[in-house]
Amino acid sequence: MTKRVIYEGRVQGVGFRYTTKDLARGFDVLGTVKNLPDGSVELIIAGEDAEVGEFLRDLQEDSAVAHHIKNVLVEEIAPLPDLKGFSIVS
Repeated sequence: MTKRVIYEGRVQGVGFRYTTKDLARGFDVLGTVKNLPDGSVELIIAGEDAEVGEFLRDLQEDSAVAHHIKNVLVEEIAPLPDLKGFSIVS
């Protein structure tokens, strides 16, 4: 499963991308996280359904970022064969 998730709120300048990358180390997932020009953050996450689901739940419950999230938009997308590891994209 591959998902594109947009996090809206005060999610830039608060360590959101770094928290996301650190959390990803504990899961068998691939992906990227980056700031978007409109102030939101885009997460691309790929892996087994259960891993992706648990990762997304844990991220939204993480005390370092949870209170900054005001809205979450999730869509399933086609697999991206170029994903390797998990990285922050500028």
